[in-house]
Amino acid sequence: MNNIRVAGLGAGDLNQLPLGIYKLLKETDHLFLRTKEHPVIKQLEEEGVSYHSFDDIYEKHDQFEAVYEEITELLLEEATKRDIVYAVPGHPLIAEKTVQLLLERSAARGINVTVEGGHSFLDALFTAVRLDPIDGFQLLDGTMMKREDIQISQHVIIAQVYDQMVASDVKLTLMEKYPDDYEITVVTAAGSSNEKIRTIPLYELDRQPFLDNLTSVYVPPVISRELSLKEFSTLREVIADLRGPEGCPWDKKQTHLSLKKYLIEESYELLDAIDRDNIDDMIEELGDVLLQVMLHTQIGEDEGMFSIEDVLEGISRKMIRRHPHVFGETKAENADEVVVNWEQIKAKEKGKQINSGSLLDQIEKGLPALLRAYEVQKSAAKVGFDWDNAGEAMEKVKEETKEFEEVLAKQEKRRQLEEVGDLLFAVVNVARLAKIHPEEALQATNEKFYRRFAFIEEEVRKSGRPFDDFSLEELDLYWNEAKKQGK
Repeated sequence: MNNIRVAGLGAGDLNQLPLGIYKLLKETDHLFLRTKEHPVIKQLEEEGVSYHSFDDIYEKHDQFEAVYEEITELLLEEATKRDIVYAVPGHPLIAEKTVQLLLERSAARGINVTVEGGHSFLDALFTAVRLDPIDGFQLLDGTMMKREDIQISQHVIIAQVYDQMVASDVKLTLMEKYPDDYEITVVTAAGSSNEKIRTIPLYELDRQPFLDNLTSVYVPPVISRELSLKEFSTLREVIADLRGPEGCPWDKKQTHLSLKKYLIEESYELLDAIDRDNIDDMIEELGDVLLQVMLHTQIGEDEGMFSIEDVLEGISRKMIRRHPHVFGETKAENADEVVVNWEQIKAKEKGKQINSGSLLDQIEKGLPALLRAYEVQKSAAKVGFDWDNAGEAMEKVKEETKEFEEVLAKQEKRRQLEEVGDLLFAVVNVARLAKIHPEEALQATNEKFYRRFAFIEEEVRKSGRPFDDFSLEELDLYWNEAKKQGK
């Protein structure tokens, strides 16, 4: 079994290199480097050490993942022929993806990989920025960093900020969590005679002239609540404080039952903002809906019943389970197939059996009447109790209209209530079969009526006459004018 001995080149110059690593690099005839851009290599060259570097592979690929894959495969292939030494900057087990890939794949290829050690850049960097890691820190790879990785309450160290391109990506990612002028520290060749340290505002990160393979970025923790308002954890703390011992008397006395009406109100205000396509209002109203969710989950936590983690776990599991065409092997060619799959999975989860109670029992009782009518019809349609098309359902609207006209003429209040309900139910059926959501349609008409009536009110004010001085015919002229103007 051939060997790959992995050595770390440390964070700086030759003086930092352990003696054992120095001897290994000097004595091997088959030295491979992930990159030759390191102060130690220049000094080893002067001592006659020869090597093969993989710097040219970086030029072949747009993604670092592809670079690491190719380097790994080349090393494994070379190791089938002879024992080799592979040297990387810093310590081999810190921020070195190729080493991790070698460890994962070597056994299956009949190759033994040993990590010989090396001096980590972290010790020198902690010293450079005067950081005690006991406070908690994150070490992230600048070449594959995501916004979700960053915990702004901790010290954050970002390694492998090779050049302006990587620095630009890192900067833009950090700007999603920190202010543009947040102070960060850029450190290159920490602990060596070439050490460079510069504290700058975040927006200047990709403008630094000394970015290279030994560059890391340090981001200090955010300690101000004002700067952490975008964090979910901050919202959770705020809600917990509101219901805490020193919190708000109103918030502390709320229950699931008392909050119901507010959830309904906020939901409808959000729907209104969506209908008006007002982005600022949508942001505000989504926040108000989220507030209701957080209050309910805090009550659950206060009572020891459930927490926000339970809610998050539940909805994540449901979304994965009900989207097998995304997270599994099921195929769905279009949205209609997705809906069919969704309903089948939902029915299986709930163990619904048509002969054990009514199919309609699954519909929420607390829905507004219009929405409940829509859901009732949808459920009945699943077992074939439905019109074939909207045209057929429209005949039912005409029938119900005639029946309502008859009872309206007879002044039979009880029958009028019944027949107008039948008429509305029939109209919902037509809308559903025409693939129009009745709630959206009615809400749009409400808004249209509001705009046109507001136009009438404005015209009446301009006239200087009282409202009741106008006939219906005169007001109708204003109405028609509003229609022409698109009010």
